[in-house]
Amino acid sequence: MPILVTSPPGELRQPNMDGDDKKTGKYRGGNLKSRLQCRSSQSAEGLCFEEISQWSDSLERLLSSKYGMKIFQAFLKSEFSDENLEFWVVCEDYKKIRSSFRMSSRAKKIFKRYIQPEAPREINIDQRTRELIRWNMKAPSPLCFDDAQKIVYGLMERDSYPRFLKSDIYLTFLDSTSESVKM
Repeated sequence: MPILVTSPPGELRQPNMDGDDKKTGKYRGGNLKSRLQCRSSQSAEGLCFEEISQWSDSLERLLSSKYGMKIFQAFLKSEFSDENLEFWVVCEDYKKIRSSFRMSSRAKKIFKRYIQPEAPREINIDQRTRELIRWNMKAPSPLCFDDAQKIVYGLMERDSYPRFLKSDIYLTFLDSTSESVKM
């Protein structure tokens, strides 16, 4: 069984995208039958064949799973391209900010970390998008990084995600849960 490498606390904050309402204990996604089948076929990590196999439906489905995102992140780290997922998650969090002061402060940090040339975690975007963001920084809004976020998502969807689906890490998780379904 592969070891899941996760970020140290605080390095990559991830929104609660697993569909569970922790306060009420209710599940808001999928149908009840799938969830019950899933619970009866869980692997040691708490993942089931149903959930893991659904990650191959789309990148969106993969990123909507808390565990899927962590496993994809581990895969991206192995390929030295985890800044893409990190940037995408940071942008999702940024869009939730309501205070204009806080938004401005966070936008500057995002720009310095991911956008400016020679940034420590520079993402692969074209010069036109980089300049558009520089212009948007004069009056940051929730949409400030949308173009860059779309580019990064597209790169992951066309490039990293198909490789992830063929990777040992994904196939091993899928195989380990399919064995528990056969039992």
